[in-house]
Amino acid sequence: MSSKELLLRGGRVIDPSQGIDRIADVRFRHGTVAEIGPALVAGDAEVHDVSGHIVTPGLIDLHTHVYWGGTSIGVDATKLALKSATATFVDAGTAGPANFLGFRKHVIEPSRPVRIVPLLNLSFPGIFAFSRAVMYGESQDVRLLDAKSCLAVAREHADMIVGIKVRVGRSASAGAGIAPVDLALEVAEEAGLMLMAHLDHSPPSRAEVLSRLRPGDILTHCFRPFPNAPTKPGGGVREEVLAARERGVIFDIGHGGGSLGFGTARAMLDAGFLPDVISSDVHVISIDGPAFDLLHTLAKFHALGMDLPDLVACATVNAARAIRRPDLGTLNPGVGADASIFRILDEPTVYHDVEGVALQGAHRWVAGGLVLSGQWWTDPN
Repeated sequence: MSSKELLLRGGRVIDPSQGIDRIADVRFRHGTVAEIGPALVAGDAEVHDVSGHIVTPGLIDLHTHVYWGGTSIGVDATKLALKSATATFVDAGTAGPANFLGFRKHVIEPSRPVRIVPLLNLSFPGIFAFSRAVMYGESQDVRLLDAKSCLAVAREHADMIVGIKVRVGRSASAGAGIAPVDLALEVAEEAGLMLMAHLDHSPPSRAEVLSRLRPGDILTHCFRPFPNAPTKPGGGVREEVLAARERGVIFDIGHGGGSLGFGTARAMLDAGFLPDVISSDVHVISIDGPAFDLLHTLAKFHALGMDLPDLVACATVNAARAIRRPDLGTLNPGVGADASIFRILDEPTVYHDVEGVALQGAHRWVAGGLVLSGQWWTDPN
């Protein structure tokens, strides 16, 4: 990485945080955006011609599992960053109170300048048995759910942890039902943090979980197929879903291996219910499909008909607000430090949901570069 100024020349700059969508140059100086404008003077800046590319604030993947090497579910964020033009990976509670320090010291800190922003799992060992061979929900055993331990670690690492994560459903919590959500909410309230709730198959029900979430809390896997889908039979959005959005609950895609159905997505979009955030839920299984990464997940919603500025907002400013990080998801001069560069090719592409349903798209999204902390980044490995 060079220490001199960086100039991105001639890309289509889309920054929903500032209402920008135009061809422009972007200059970075001293680790942040210095200016955005037409035909900026290069001077002695390192210049990258990005004409024909989209330039956005650094993309934020709100739901990932990147505690690689320390858990069976984790993937390597630094290897994924360039491939997916993703600057920030929000780890959705891979680590719990027992192993968060290892995650911080051995993965989060060494991965910089690729940014990992963690949520802390309520369960003491975090997600400890997630693979194709072994699958055991960490919320199944209430003996692993200790509010005091979770709160203590959240406070000890308050400079880094942005929320509490809980996973419930037949796979994640089995007989524990809704109890883990109530316990996680108690920790989140005491720590002054938001809660991200995973929900798979009943029990508990969608209504039980949504009724408990507060403004600013996140329901991930929000466009999952039946059961626990947010849609009514025949179309339309369920009342408890609409009520939760009105209350300020954030709806996040969290694609993963089982949580995005094209039928559900079409019904929700047709009803005018767009996701607040689009994330990949990339992990050791979904990284090989159907999610692959954030860029591929965004491309699916492009194929479903969402407008490009709305898609960029879902993976920049909206995601930044969800984790209460106004310094992220923007190219605002003096604040923004990261940028994602990608192309949208006119190339027929078939996309698949978690049930194997195919969607014919007219475009393919391809990463073109990544700016981290104001510098063009190339993985040193």
